[in-house]
Amino acid sequence: MRRQIRKANFDTQDLEKFNDFFNVINDAYKSFDDDVRHIELILEESSNELYKLNKNLRTEKESVKNELNTIVNTIEGVIFKTDLNGDFKYLNKAWEDVFNIPIEIALNKNYKDLLFSSMDQDALRAMELEAIKQTEFNTLFKHTTFSNKTLWIQLRLSLTYDESGAANGYIGTFNDVTQLKETEIKLNRANKTKDEFLSTMSHEIRTPLNAVIGMSDILLMDKFLPEQLENFQVLKYSSEHLLALINDLLDLNKFKSQEIKISEEDFNLSELVQNIQLHFKQVALNKKLSFETIIDSSIPMVLNGDSLKLSQVLKNLLSNAFKFTHDGGVVFKIENIQTKEETASIRFSVKDSGIGVSYDKQKDIFKSFVQASNNTSTIYGGTGLGLHISKELLNIQNSNLHLESNIGKGSTFWFDITFKTSKKVLTDEHNISSQREQIDLKVLIAEDNKFNALILGKLLKNWNVDFVLAKNGQQALDIYSSRNFDVILMDLQMPILDGYDTTRIIRKMDDKIKSTIPIIALTAFTKSEVSAKTERYKMNGYISKPFDINELHSLLKHYSENKRHVV
Repeated sequence: MRRQIRKANFDTQDLEKFNDFFNVINDAYKSFDDDVRHIELILEESSNELYKLNKNLRTEKESVKNELNTIVNTIEGVIFKTDLNGDFKYLNKAWEDVFNIPIEIALNKNYKDLLFSSMDQDALRAMELEAIKQTEFNTLFKHTTFSNKTLWIQLRLSLTYDESGAANGYIGTFNDVTQLKETEIKLNRANKTKDEFLSTMSHEIRTPLNAVIGMSDILLMDKFLPEQLENFQVLKYSSEHLLALINDLLDLNKFKSQEIKISEEDFNLSELVQNIQLHFKQVALNKKLSFETIIDSSIPMVLNGDSLKLSQVLKNLLSNAFKFTHDGGVVFKIENIQTKEETASIRFSVKDSGIGVSYDKQKDIFKSFVQASNNTSTIYGGTGLGLHISKELLNIQNSNLHLESNIGKGSTFWFDITFKTSKKVLTDEHNISSQREQIDLKVLIAEDNKFNALILGKLLKNWNVDFVLAKNGQQALDIYSSRNFDVILMDLQMPILDGYDTTRIIRKMDDKIKSTIPIIALTAFTKSEVSAKTERYKMNGYISKPFDINELHSLLKHYSENKRHVV
């Protein structure tokens, strides 16, 4: 301040005149210097605090980085990052554990050079990163390591983006799922073996059943004493129901895969109940038990639904009732709950005076292979599947099986089920003796099983069908080359030449009439097992063993009528 006054050449008088003014300015300069020093002090303190904060942030960053690396490197799956070309930019420690390649060698190398050999071309195409161009990708591929170890790898990856939103690479995981995949392969093989076993067993069991059912049909077609009718009907009904039981037991696994289908056909409830009653009549007599059947007369007699599954449930319940009852008897009751214009809700119940089921076991007995007590199977026999199958059969028909029981006081099993009503008038399907209409047809039968051949022969004789029997496919071809027929009934499994190859040869014959003859497949396998193949070999139809006599008659009658029409 003094320096500025001297430069301004103020005289003494002026100095005295402006002395107070100069003092105010001088104080302002001093105050400003104090403010500057204060600000400098604050800045220095702030700088020290920022330094400490920055140091702490760097420390925390390193700590978080180390923790993340620790976490990432303890994960069993491989975590990776690549650029858009597929060059690895980051790999966690699991990479070395899974692929046995050092990380320092893998970094900046392309995935194609490290993961795929000439054996992995399919996976290479599936994983072509440049071609994917999608936000997320997921695939399973087989990888062969440099030590010839085979791995199954689950790959998941997603696109990454830079700050401007442009894609700049991929981040993802490799997971070694070899153990799971090998287990899956073993299970698939086991399931295939099981299916083959069930299919073979189905075929082997159905073959003798065909003879039983077929002979019962023939007995009912022949002349018999009036008192024999009931015996023949019981034989036929029991053998048919045994076939249904075998089919469902062999296809028990279909419940889990929801492959069991409901068949909706018209059936006579009174006839169904009568057949069931006949089936258990002798059982009640043998055990000296009463057996009462009560059916509500207001129930429409002709219903539409799956009578076979209904019959199986009822037979399971009645079989159990008689098995576990030693005194008293069994009451089989059918009640009308509600009848509407197009539906009827019916309650079926089976009440016995048997040993009963304890409260703590009542839920468990509906499980497969479970019985009321540990010694039940030893004392009474059985597999413990009946109630489980019954409950499953009802569940797929929107019904449920209920139980009321007390130890020593018997049990009551019941269920409510709704069927559609039908206005059709049904004839007695088991009155086979009425099925005597003659059929004008020439039939070639290719069948190697003597029992099946015997049954077919007897049936066709009853219908006045002209037929010739061949014991295998080659014999059928030899006969067919020199004679003409209207239809061929072709067994699929025969020695020397099976039904498929025989059909293939016939379809390739130069003679257009012979090459286009109707060929009906005969097999004990289920339709689902052979339908695709029979269509591929250009067969015209399918008849299941054991034969349904009405179905066989209708089929032959159809071709007989077509023959007359052509003529």
